[in-house]
Amino acid sequence: MAPPTSSAITLHVNGEKHTLPVDHRTTLLDALREQLDLTGTKKGCDQGQCGACTVLLDGRRAVSCLQLAVAAEGRAITTIEGVADGDRLHPVQQAFLDLDGFQCGYCTPGQICSALAVIEEHAAGWPSAATADVRPEAGVPELSAEEIRERMSGNLCRCGAYVSIVQAVARAAGAAGRSGAPSEPWQAGGLGEAGAPADGEAVA
Repeated sequence: MAPPTSSAITLHVNGEKHTLPVDHRTTLLDALREQLDLTGTKKGCDQGQCGACTVLLDGRRAVSCLQLAVAAEGRAITTIEGVADGDRLHPVQQAFLDLDGFQCGYCTPGQICSALAVIEEHAAGWPSAATADVRPEAGVPELSAEEIRERMSGNLCRCGAYVSIVQAVARAAGAAGRSGAPSEPWQAGGLGEAGAPADGEAVA
C-alpha cells in the first residue's frame, strides 16, 4: 500500500490556528496564499533567491517558497498580515512608509519581515559577515549601513530602493532602542548617504 501523499495539518499563523488538508509537496508559501488567502506574502522567484516570500518561523526568517507546509506545523508563523497591531502600523512598517522604503512595493512584505528579524538578531549580538570583531567581549556591533545591507542581503528589490530601506531599518531599530542602533541615522550624513548602492544593485 502506497503511503499517503496528503495530510490534514494545523498551522499557527499570526496567532490563529488553521487546520487544512495539504499535499505533502505543498510549500508554505502556496498554503498561505492559496489555501489561507494570506496573499501579502509574495511569490517572486520561487527558488529562495529573492526573499519576496520571507515570513517569520518562531521569530526567525524563512523563505516560505522553500519550506514545506507540513514542516511548519506547530511552529509560530508570522506573515505581513500579522505585523501590525490592528490599524496601528508596526514601527518598521511606519519607517518604510515615512522614508519611502519601497517603490512598486512587491518585495516590501518580505523586506519588512526580514527587517523585524534583523533588528532582533542584531540586538541579540549575532554577528554578520560584515561584523569586524566577532568576539563575544566586543559586544553588539554598531548597526551601520554596511551591517544592515549585509543582514538584508537575502531580500532583493528590483526597483533599487535600497537607500530608503537601509534608512527605514535603522530608524526602526533606533526607535526601538536596540543596542548598537544609531539614534538618528536617517538625517543627512547618516546611513544611506555614503556608500549607497546604485539602482538595481543588491543590498549586500
